[in-house]
Amino acid sequence: MAGSVPTIRHGGTDERCPAHLTEPTWVRWSLMGIAFSFLLIFLLLPLIAVFFEALRKGFGAYLASFHDRAALHAIVLTLTVTVICLVLNAAFGVCAAWVITKFRFFGKSFLLTLIDLPFAVSPVIAGLIFVLLFGAQGLFGEWLLDHDLRIIFALPGIVLATLFITFPFVARELIPMMQAQGTEEEEAARVLGASGWVTFWRVTLPSIKWGLLYGMILCSARAMGEFGAVSVVSGHIRNQTNTLPLHIEILYNEYQFVASFACASLLSMLALVTLLIKRFIEWRMRNEHQQNAGSVERT
Repeated sequence: MAGSVPTIRHGGTDERCPAHLTEPTWVRWSLMGIAFSFLLIFLLLPLIAVFFEALRKGFGAYLASFHDRAALHAIVLTLTVTVICLVLNAAFGVCAAWVITKFRFFGKSFLLTLIDLPFAVSPVIAGLIFVLLFGAQGLFGEWLLDHDLRIIFALPGIVLATLFITFPFVARELIPMMQAQGTEEEEAARVLGASGWVTFWRVTLPSIKWGLLYGMILCSARAMGEFGAVSVVSGHIRNQTNTLPLHIEILYNEYQFVASFACASLLSMLALVTLLIKRFIEWRMRNEHQQNAGSVERT
């Protein structure tokens, strides 16, 4: 019909937009084609290649790759470091978000800048920083040797390096969420006589639970795949300090292609699982937001 205004759907609602503000059909299809082609070439094809190479010699050879003691140790170490970082990052993220959003103090902007620091620093540089601090020739190296404490080339160094790379994720997810929620509910709970601990468990935590889980998922995905910082502080010691990404590199350099791609496929499957959990959390967050918005409109 001449002069009709096209309908554009956003988030399940219809919005009328003038025809001169919409792109021609060929432009939309071209942009979508470019986007899907990019994803196919740089994401799907490499992922398919990993599983193809892992299963090239059959499923038996694929499973045999995980019977190696070094592979099992790398998997256990990776999961151990990830769990430790998840717990510590969750605690830090909640505390940092609480302080930044609930209090006014001098240096708040500086604290926010420090939280973003790992995004700007190369992981390799982060690993070198810990070597300079805790290595044998580092600032605290002599004291650590005198007390028979090992941080570099041991589990504590791997945890520290991974923590440095991953600690912004939970805090950066919670800060804008808690800023948007404000402090009215906590203040009301305190007026009614609730203690600070009860207010946190009964009011604050339920309102940020999905954001907290979302940040933890991002943190776990980053921790499992971290290579640069861990490579510097680990020493590449088999059955001691090799995480799964480091173990994959060693296998590939030794021309054990099936084993290396098998371990890489396991890491890919863990990433896919975290992606599915991430999508589920996004869906729950979106539904909860829509329900809250609907209840506000009804009132």
